[in-house]
Amino acid sequence: MAKDAVATIINVTAVIVAVTNDVPRVLIIDQNPAHEAHPSPNNDDALPEAGQYALPNGPFEPERHAGLESCLRRWVEAQTGLDLYYVEQLYTFGNRYRDPGEIAGGPRVVSVAYIALTREDAVNEEDARWRDWYSFLPWEDWRPGRPAVIGDKIAPALQRWVKQAQSPSRRKQRQERVNVTFGQSTAPDMDSVLSLERFELLYEAGIVAESIRDRRAAGGTLKSSLDTGMLPEGDGMGIPLASDHRRILATALGRLRGKLAYRPVVFELLSGEFTLLQLQGVAEALSGAKLHKQNFRRLVANADLVEPIGRTSAVGRGRPAELFRFRREVLGEKLTVGLARPIMRSGDLK
Repeated sequence: MAKDAVATIINVTAVIVAVTNDVPRVLIIDQNPAHEAHPSPNNDDALPEAGQYALPNGPFEPERHAGLESCLRRWVEAQTGLDLYYVEQLYTFGNRYRDPGEIAGGPRVVSVAYIALTREDAVNEEDARWRDWYSFLPWEDWRPGRPAVIGDKIAPALQRWVKQAQSPSRRKQRQERVNVTFGQSTAPDMDSVLSLERFELLYEAGIVAESIRDRRAAGGTLKSSLDTGMLPEGDGMGIPLASDHRRILATALGRLRGKLAYRPVVFELLSGEFTLLQLQGVAEALSGAKLHKQNFRRLVANADLVEPIGRTSAVGRGRPAELFRFRREVLGEKLTVGLARPIMRSGDLK
């Protein structure tokens, strides 16, 4: 029992989200050997680097930390200089070999992940920086239309993966997963909430850098990925992260997108006063989808989520826009308070 206890590390991990000028942003840290507890055993420069960047994280030490959330706040402040406000627990990630260090014989790492919503403030630590959320998950941003990476790289690679199945029933199962997560080849849209399922599929098919890294660490032959050309060339598949932090990021994205329909999380990312255009910009940034302007405003009005404050704000060269605030009273008036569940569609719907 004692041996098992010391062979496991409890880690806390933060997905810190902001939206700045309609760009969804996430805070990451640049890991160097001084504060990387389990360096990746993959030293092959020919493969994409999947261990340099990470979400803010650190070990839970019972003798020092009163609880998991207080532990998280201390690590985030130490690594980024930020004092978090809105924080909620996301999920506990404890799968075997989720961390390359365990594959190499190190301890098992169980991560308790949290989502923190904030506004983008300057970070004090030189190793912390804000990055566009979709630079890690580029197939999730449909605001300019269907992402080119899906047709150019993902769809062909997934079709090869489907055909490699050993039996007709297995090929059928794989094709069904592709259809559910990314839509059929002719589909003009896909369900935005399934961001985790899409990343899991790409990982299993060997199409993201972390999959190649982990197979190398485990001594795999990579015949199902590199040798068959399944790993797309170039950086079109997004920036890789340490451990399974991109999986955590995809989980957080799906959670926030799902919550848009029943909780007012979008208002945590806005200032106290905002225009309806700014509100729509934040909703679109999180959902990765364009929203019809008039339908969106009708939805906000019918949900009784906002109220005018009697002032306007100059926006560009057009006429001043009316300012609103979030009606926090609505939280006690309705069981469900939110916008619609987003669907990502090709084309500009504004």
